Amino acid sequence: MTDVVIRPLVAGEESLFDSMPDPLPQLRQVSYADGIAGGGYRPERTWVALRAGRVVGRAAWLLPPGAVGAPWLERFDLDAEPEVGAALLRAAHEALGGPQKYYAAMPAHWRRRPEVLAVMEAPMAAARLAGLVERRERVRCTWTGTPLPATSGRYTFRPAADAAEINTLVARVAEPDVLTGMELARAVGGVDLATDPLAWLTGPAGNWRIAMHAGKPVGLAGTAGNACYPLLAYLGLFDEAVRGELIAEAVSVLAAGGAREVVADVDAHRVAVVAELERTGFRQVRARVLFEPVADPPFDTAAAAGRGAERAG
Repeated sequence: MTDVVIRPLVAGEESLFDSMPDPLPQLRQVSYADGIAGGGYRPERTWVALRAGRVVGRAAWLLPPGAVGAPWLERFDLDAEPEVGAALLRAAHEALGGPQKYYAAMPAHWRRRPEVLAVMEAPMAAARLAGLVERRERVRCTWTGTPLPATSGRYTFRPAADAAEINTLVARVAEPDVLTGMELARAVGGVDLATDPLAWLTGPAGNWRIAMHAGKPVGLAGTAGNACYPLLAYLGLFDEAVRGELIAEAVSVLAAGGAREVVADVDAHRVAVVAELERTGFRQVRARVLFEPVADPPFDTAAAAGRGAERAG
């Protein structure tokens, strides 16, 4: 450790971050240069570990302009022993006012891919050494134009009548199947997408589809065609049998509006939901493992009431 220099970047040396080769070039993500240009990344929230003048560790905390929450660790790469990465994180945490969330992004099916494990073992071990605890894993799936399965004819679908109908149905959903962009909604807008999606998804009520059977709603899906990607943003069910057909209906609505790709995020442990997305033509493209400080407080939905944002991504 005596030969390692750990420090934040200063304005004008942003290229130092990119001097470290990308260890997972197959992972689609916003580049550091684009993040700097957009204001989400800043030099003072970007730290590097240098050994003999070479970057062997880099960490960038992201906070989009106007966000109400704290920055989170979005990029963390390590070409050194975990102890170096832990020292980098501890130094940055002290400067940032304490540990922050870390989203470890990697290609899908990472546990079965030795080449990905070889890259991710060191930064994930460093996060644990720095006092962060693994909490949950989320999977990103994308549909890219594959034919949608035929419907059974058992269900009918219609646009939501208005915000009141959406809110009433959302209140009945114990645990939504799909919440795409929930982390961004919480960090940027202070919104709990599971309980108050319209505070974040501010498009017309017609962007929502209600599944009906025997005259009663059995599920609802919220889409967003003008976010960073076209999204299946919310999926909530009262009858699990409708899941596949409601997913297909939501995708067909987005495709009719010109979408050539649709994104959906789901908790990795929701195996049945992931399987149904895949049957509908989605494929897994990314996983994100959330690490949090040990004493991270629960999300306060009451304090977040009334805060929102114009779109999710």
